Amino acid sequence: MPFTVTGSFDDGAAYQVLVTGEADRPVAGSRRAAALVELQHGRPISLTPTGPVRAVAPGDEETVLAVLQTYTRVRETGPGAPRQVTAAATPEVR
Repeated sequence: MPFTVTGSFDDGAAYQVLVTGEADRPVAGSRRAAALVELQHGRPISLTPTGPVRAVAPGDEETVLAVLQTYTRVRETGPGAPRQVTAAATPEVR
């Protein structure tokens, strides 16, 4: 189920994307966020601060959200976001 994510990058640039769940276009609304997800494709990522760990897959909404939460500051997730991955579990921006 598609859902929205609102956040900002390290440099303060804000974004709002739709996480689509589609492998050919995992996020819509920000080329920069889409490039970030594409760069992480196939790499392991922790879904929460304590795990589990899965490989990033463009069609996997949980791993796409985990990428955004790990590499950006997620402010809000819209209705339909995976329950186990929440903005409250977002680690500090590196």
